[in-house]
Amino acid sequence: MTEERAPFAVRVTPWVLLIGGAIGLAAALVLTVEKIAMLKDFSYIPTCSLNPVLSCGSIMKTPQADLFGFPNPLLGIAGFAVVVTTGVAALGGARFPRWYWLGLQAGSLLGVLFVHWLMHQSLYVIGALCPYCMVVWAVTIAVFWYTTLHNLHKGPPASAVTRYHSVVLVLWYAAIAAAVLQAFWSYWTTHV
Repeated sequence: MTEERAPFAVRVTPWVLLIGGAIGLAAALVLTVEKIAMLKDFSYIPTCSLNPVLSCGSIMKTPQADLFGFPNPLLGIAGFAVVVTTGVAALGGARFPRWYWLGLQAGSLLGVLFVHWLMHQSLYVIGALCPYCMVVWAVTIAVFWYTTLHNLHKGPPASAVTRYHSVVLVLWYAAIAAAVLQAFWSYWTTHV
């Protein structure tokens, strides 16, 4: 008896983990370097501070940037290192037990909840955006979504979801883009 071939959305999961994790890791490393530079020299202007809206510096100086008593990007370095390692191992043929995938699901769920809280803080409390943070938002969502698809692909409701996997992701990103446009509408319209 041959095993049924997994849907494309499930087969692409290791690539999403590898590529998304690597991009997220790079962004977290850059944010950490920028944060260290700001700690050394409070007048330092990060490379991602481009204008009043796209301003990492104003975000890095808030309590939200050090929610657990240390810079948030350190969580990204640790988390994305696990994601990249999982992607590489899966592409190399490793088969992880169910508990491992459920652990990755729990970690990515916590990550996606945390980035959504940070999005809300950024848009509606702080009033600024960090380009590197937005990269982390995007890849965290993708990692969560494809990990979820991987974990659900054996169930009956998952067949429709895996078939339209990219639609869900596009709608999710579109909702975030709409929130960004809405939050900074007065700024954007002054530049049109």
